Amino acid sequence: MQVRLQKFLADAGVASRRACEEYILNGRVFVNGHPVRMLGSKVDPSADKVVVDGHLIRTRKKFYVVLHKPRGFVCTRSDELGRRKVMDLLPKEWAHIYPVGRLDKETEGLLLLTNDGDFSLRMTHPRYQVTKKYIASVMGRVRPAHLERIRNGIVDKGEKLQAQATRLLEANNSHSLVELDLTEGKNREVRRLFESQELVIERLVRVQIGQIRLGELPSGKWRTLTDGEIKSLLAPS
Repeated sequence: MQVRLQKFLADAGVASRRACEEYILNGRVFVNGHPVRMLGSKVDPSADKVVVDGHLIRTRKKFYVVLHKPRGFVCTRSDELGRRKVMDLLPKEWAHIYPVGRLDKETEGLLLLTNDGDFSLRMTHPRYQVTKKYIASVMGRVRPAHLERIRNGIVDKGEKLQAQATRLLEANNSHSLVELDLTEGKNREVRRLFESQELVIERLVRVQIGQIRLGELPSGKWRTLTDGEIKSLLAPS
């Protein structure tokens, strides 16, 4: 059975499907000894020899992990600046999995990792409307008018940013605690939403993706998803 080359690479844990498309376009992928640069090209995993950067790629069992990302770690598999990476927190034999979307360096909380390209796409593409819940600790008093503007959406650097839901958990003149639901993963979206209201986030934690909660998982620790959890994430919304 033939599958698209970028899907095969993503399912094998090479990278996300979008990154695999870049690998193909940049001539880093060879099939049966020949470079393939055309997106949409198909391969037979049982018969074709696929090589990326000189490494033979084989199909792998699909793998799903949830990690409590600590503050100060970047969501990449390698980093030329030598910063601490989320992959440093996982067993070395799990080098074939990759983060599903990203949390910025200073954001903590729930991060999924996998070698399943379809799963990664389902969790990150806006059309699937997978809800991500955050708790933001904000300097100063957050007022209902601030949250209304955040729900209505703002435009920043040509992008529409918007929270689907907000809840003010506590507020005083020095500190506020806000819960937000988002369905898109634009770069630093929560922070930019508050910055648009001249509010500064002191701490930001992602506590839930779909039905998967961070719960009591300690910072820096991981666990594998159960079959039931995987099914809940992939169920039609």
